[in-house]
Amino acid sequence: MNTAQTPGATHDAVDAEARFAPSLIVLHWLIALIIIAMLGIGLYMVGLPKGLPFKATLINFHKSLGMTVFLLVLIRMVVRMAVGRPALPPMRAWQRAAARTTQVLLYAAMVVMPLSGYLGSSFNQYGTRFWGIALPKWGWDDKGLRSLFFGIHDVCAWVLIALVALHIAGAFKHQLIDRDGLLARMLP
Repeated sequence: MNTAQTPGATHDAVDAEARFAPSLIVLHWLIALIIIAMLGIGLYMVGLPKGLPFKATLINFHKSLGMTVFLLVLIRMVVRMAVGRPALPPMRAWQRAAARTTQVLLYAAMVVMPLSGYLGSSFNQYGTRFWGIALPKWGWDDKGLRSLFFGIHDVCAWVLIALVALHIAGAFKHQLIDRDGLLARMLP
């Protein structure tokens, strides 16, 4: 395949070297779907009144999804270190810096958010159940620490929403404006 193309030309196919490893593609989309579901559930459940049995079910489901994302992100980081990632296509220095900064912040948010939720839950009477299995509580019933960790969790949720929106906007920009084939690297 001839990879020499004019800048801005549409890529019908992406070279195998320019694509992410299939394992990273699967993990990316699985994590993305779970995060979208988890954010939607989280935003919905905070508006429900206390004491509702359905709310308790949603909270436990949300916690399980969050811990699942945490584990999948850790797996993704290990896989990425093992298999590497394709180089970015030619772009301006500020775009490269923005892409790398957004990616680092996304990973940080995907780690801090479940950890802060887990720690917040460790400082209440309920703890965290991971798909029905009680996880160790690292704290005691402490309203101040619970509020601190859940405050971090709440801020992180809004930061994550903004980063996901920025990530998606960047992908569409590369697909629709730059036409550099960047998005195709992550498509199944």
